[in-house]
Amino acid sequence: MNTIHFPKDIEARILDVDNKLRPIANLPIDITEPGWNVRLAQLPHPLDRAGVRHEANSLLEELIDSYDTGGHEVRAAIRQWFDQYRAFAWAANLSFDPTTVENFRKHLALFSMKDQGSDSRDALLWLQHLCRTATAAGVNTGPSLKATAELSNDRNKYGMGSTRQMLLCAIPPRE
Repeated sequence: MNTIHFPKDIEARILDVDNKLRPIANLPIDITEPGWNVRLAQLPHPLDRAGVRHEANSLLEELIDSYDTGGHEVRAAIRQWFDQYRAFAWAANLSFDPTTVENFRKHLALFSMKDQGSDSRDALLWLQHLCRTATAAGVNTGPSLKATAELSNDRNKYGMGSTRQMLLCAIPPRE
C-alpha cells in the first residue's frame, strides 16, 4: 500500500483559505437587480478580496506537483479536498493561460483535481475552453489530455461521463 506524503499542514492551509473565502463564495447575488453582472465583473477576484492569492497559488502549485507525482491515494485525497473545501475549489485558479504545453498540463491537472466540481456541464465548457485556447496557441493537446486522463477519476459522478472520459473525448481525432 502506498503511503500518502503531503506537507504536514497542507490540509490545514487549505481549510484556512477556504474559511477566508467562504463568506465571499456564499454572498447572495440578486440577478433581478439591473446591472448586477456589471457590478459583479468589477469586483476584485475572490482570492484578492479575501487576501489569500499568494497562499492559494502556493497551495495549487504544491497540489499540482503532488497530483502529478503521487499515486492513486494521493490523487483521491486531493480530489476529496476539492470536494470538501468548496470555497477554495471555487476560487482556486491558475493565473496564466494554457498557451504552452507545461501551462496546459497544469490547467488539466487542476481540471482533474476539481473532478467536475458540482456540475458536469460547467466542467465540459471549461475543458473545451482550455483546449481551444491551447490549440490556438499551437499546443499539441493530445499527449497532455491522454496523460491527465490516466491520473483522473473514472467515476461517472453526474451521469455525463467521468472526468477521465471527458479528457479522452477531448483528444483531437488526428491524435
